[in-house]
Amino acid sequence: MTRILLLLLLVLFGVAVVLGLWVAGIYNSLVALRNRFKNAFAQIDVQLKRRYDLIPNLVETAKGYMKHESTTLEAVIKARNIAYAASQTAAANPTDANAVKGLVSAEGGLTGALSRLMVVSEQYPDLKANQNMMQLTEELTSTENKVSFARQAYNDAVMQYNTTREVFPNVIFAGMFGFLPAELFHIEDPAERDAPKVSFT
Repeated sequence: MTRILLLLLLVLFGVAVVLGLWVAGIYNSLVALRNRFKNAFAQIDVQLKRRYDLIPNLVETAKGYMKHESTTLEAVIKARNIAYAASQTAAANPTDANAVKGLVSAEGGLTGALSRLMVVSEQYPDLKANQNMMQLTEELTSTENKVSFARQAYNDAVMQYNTTREVFPNVIFAGMFGFLPAELFHIEDPAERDAPKVSFT
């Protein structure tokens, strides 16, 4: 009788160890995937900071030529500041879905303001020919491309994390361990999906 009880205890202990290792594997994979999408967000953040740094220079260069377009220039700076603040909030916690949604919305506003600036600046031939303006628009175009690639990498990482988090049996443990769903970085308004055209050629 004691041998059977001992054997039963050993089997239960073995099952508990296997179950513990299995749950630890789920936990560790979720941690790794969460860290991957946080890193991907950090790459977006790097490119957005570069973009935010270029915009004031672009506006300053345009300001001398576009004296009657102060409303457009102010709108760009205001949209840049809102997007920068939203970026700081999202960078502090990329796992906060509301912060990422706020950044997406602010970025859409900034893209729209930049597009309006580019449309208006087309009316100023001297500005289009300005070497500093051409260099800034080239850098901004390059940065817009890098932002797009960083967003794609982030969304891929988020998709992998969310999929791993939501499949059975991971979904049972994900909530228990506090692994919340991550928010994709996507633009709702189709008009805001395209990067602003910043070419004077």
